[in-house]
Amino acid sequence: MTFLFGIEHEVAFLNREGKFADFTCTEFADFAQIVDQLPIYPDDHLQLRVGDAGIRKKRWYIEGFERFADSDKVIDCTSKGIEIRTTIHSDIQSAVSELSVSFDLLREVAAKFGFSPVLTSFNPYKTVFEPNPPLNEYELQQLQAYPDEQTAYIYMVSYGPDLNISLPNLPIEQVIDIGQKLTYYSPYIVPFSYSSPFYNGGLWDGLSVRTFVRTGKRSSTLVFVPKEEQLIKSMPSLTKLARLPAEVGRIEFKAFDSCDDFNIYAALLALLKGLILDESLNGRAVTPNTSLHQLSAKQGFDNEDILMNATQILQAAIVALGNDPDIELLTPLQLILETRLIKSHQLIKLFQRLGSIETALRQTY
Repeated sequence: MTFLFGIEHEVAFLNREGKFADFTCTEFADFAQIVDQLPIYPDDHLQLRVGDAGIRKKRWYIEGFERFADSDKVIDCTSKGIEIRTTIHSDIQSAVSELSVSFDLLREVAAKFGFSPVLTSFNPYKTVFEPNPPLNEYELQQLQAYPDEQTAYIYMVSYGPDLNISLPNLPIEQVIDIGQKLTYYSPYIVPFSYSSPFYNGGLWDGLSVRTFVRTGKRSSTLVFVPKEEQLIKSMPSLTKLARLPAEVGRIEFKAFDSCDDFNIYAALLALLKGLILDESLNGRAVTPNTSLHQLSAKQGFDNEDILMNATQILQAAIVALGNDPDIELLTPLQLILETRLIKSHQLIKLFQRLGSIETALRQTY
């Protein structure tokens, strides 16, 4: 089976004043000056979608909510941070290495403008995004046409990765089946990444407010199909029409929190690869189980059922990988299951010791 890998990673920032740099205090131009100074690679457009507004010309682009006049002309983009995306690689380590290089470049350029990257998977202060000015007629019509866009109020306050695995040689029905499998097992594997324990200016009573808020409204897994008739009607979507030939047969796993240790992304990609190869786990779901994700978001591996299933899934991935060298990448996950300690625990401790969200966030990356 041929595997191809890519990573999309959203970065949040503190600004010069040490404030969390979100749409309340940061203009598109503030982030644009950073992206402008980052390099452009001539062949990237063959793999990375540029999009209509031209905001996505590079490996780095401003993540936000595009605002329109009374036509398809983009007049502004309310910004939440900068996303890094890698090109497509035939092995996990190369994708992770490229992400590290791109991140280091971003950090270096951002520092010139007083911005420093911090790890969070949910806005620590804003619980919801409300467009200002309110949406016009044209924008409201656009939202009706694209159901996923109706959850902008969630994605504008959450930060997370897309871990992408393409299976170009597999029949699309099989790829869709794998998408259903990953959707089913999602609540048991997402705690490996939890990093959003802050909410509304304080500590949340759980480990991943991002998972709690987004599940059921946003996809856990998205499968890119070549033809309209292969789309499955579901809310949230499991399938999406490929916009580039390079997207056909791609599985985007979207449910993890963000990680500041990119070796965890390598481990999670190896876990997903193992799950794809595995033939022993029979669970399938078209849409994510909301209540199970919410239980997982609150308790993580402190919940015996979540821990037991995660242990079983990791074991199945180890068996399925067999003598594949990627098996080595799973070591950090085994350690997490043994200690039950994840990034959120570390952030909670830092906050309790330092008394400030920003100071705790400064200790990340």
